[in-house]
Amino acid sequence: MRVRMRTVVALTGALALSLVSGCAKGGGAGSSSDTVSYWLWDANQLPAYQACAKGFEKENPGLHVKITQLGWDDYWTKLTASFIAGTEPDVFTDHIQKFGQFADLKVLEPLDDLGIDPAAYQKGLADNWIGQDGHRYGAPKDWDTVALFYNQKAAKDAGLTAEQLNSLSWNPKDGGTFEKAIAHLTVDRNGRRGDEPGFDKNHVKVYGLASNGGGDGDGQTQWSNFAASAGWTYTDKKRWGNEYRYDSKTFQSVIKWYFGLAKKGYMAPFTAYNSQSSPGNAQVAAGTAAATFDGAWMISTYAGFKGMKIATALTPEGPTGKRATMMNGLADSVTKNARNKAGALKWVEYLSSNECQKTVGSYGIVFPATPDGTKAAVAAYEKKGLDVSAFTKPVADKKDFATFSYPITNYAADVYALMHPAMQDIYGNGKSVTSLNRTNSQINLILDQ
Repeated sequence: MRVRMRTVVALTGALALSLVSGCAKGGGAGSSSDTVSYWLWDANQLPAYQACAKGFEKENPGLHVKITQLGWDDYWTKLTASFIAGTEPDVFTDHIQKFGQFADLKVLEPLDDLGIDPAAYQKGLADNWIGQDGHRYGAPKDWDTVALFYNQKAAKDAGLTAEQLNSLSWNPKDGGTFEKAIAHLTVDRNGRRGDEPGFDKNHVKVYGLASNGGGDGDGQTQWSNFAASAGWTYTDKKRWGNEYRYDSKTFQSVIKWYFGLAKKGYMAPFTAYNSQSSPGNAQVAAGTAAATFDGAWMISTYAGFKGMKIATALTPEGPTGKRATMMNGLADSVTKNARNKAGALKWVEYLSSNECQKTVGSYGIVFPATPDGTKAAVAAYEKKGLDVSAFTKPVADKKDFATFSYPITNYAADVYALMHPAMQDIYGNGKSVTSLNRTNSQINLILDQ
């Protein structure tokens, strides 16, 4: 679906200045009184939303939806520029990481009058889009969780069954059965496994776990499930926290253990990772890694690997006795200076409706926000022969699973700017995890402004 875990651009000072001074006039590029302009970044979802647009136009004669799809990097760069130039779209797909700053800069239109009922969506999704001022700025769109994707042949060759991989546990002291499994999936150039005598960690042919990079400040597809299942939370409050907790001993013990897997030769080294050309999925596809943590938006990608069968397993149980996964969710937002604001509000209301969500679900690309939309997606995946229970079970089973949100605070771009190099230093340069104490203090100083 999308690479959700990175902030690639910050809202610039020029944007803040232009908005405060009132220079950004409503533009809504490509929109008019009978057109609603809508931006999204995921090409895989484009057909589903084109289908929704047809349904919307049928219900609203005289209104037309113009959809623009851009790649992830270009999307945020051009959206930021459009706010400065006054050419912003009427409606755009919003990310929780960006939402705080957009709301703070007052470039979003409140959606309170749409009457969105949080109970109509998967639990927690609607609540995440309430700003600190109490207004709603996003209509729930979809959700995703994280699971372990693994090469079935590699697992079979290692003598690991699906049942075993779905029953793993971990701890920061010895890694538990999870580390044992990852070690056994690792094979050096001489054919020795990571848990066998004579294993050469400096010449590994297949790593048990692929690298998805340092994880920045959220670690969505890296260390987040481990940190959460150890009882750690990003901030002092569930939403709009005032203090980050990267200085926590629990968190630092998780990070030390997690990146220690690379030092042992079980996880791909930092040098193997490139967010553009060699993320975790590319390493698995190339056969240089047996498994990787990734999000539900990547299900179709892994299913499309030629000559390779990929399966998914639940995240491992942690010291708290629960398994954990981030449950992220996107929303649709209306821009404050939308040229066709009335049409934009109608379109967003339709996008968040059960009708559109079921249509999107029927394409089997994402899990829509409504329960019926989710059911439609599960059925569509099943028709494709794909078992997606590793993603849906954590949402349905609150006894054995803990789901948590992407961190929601102000100054997300500043948090990224500090945590990105900090985590890279720990992963790639062997810097002590205690260095996060200083980074955490810097972040909290910014939040305290």
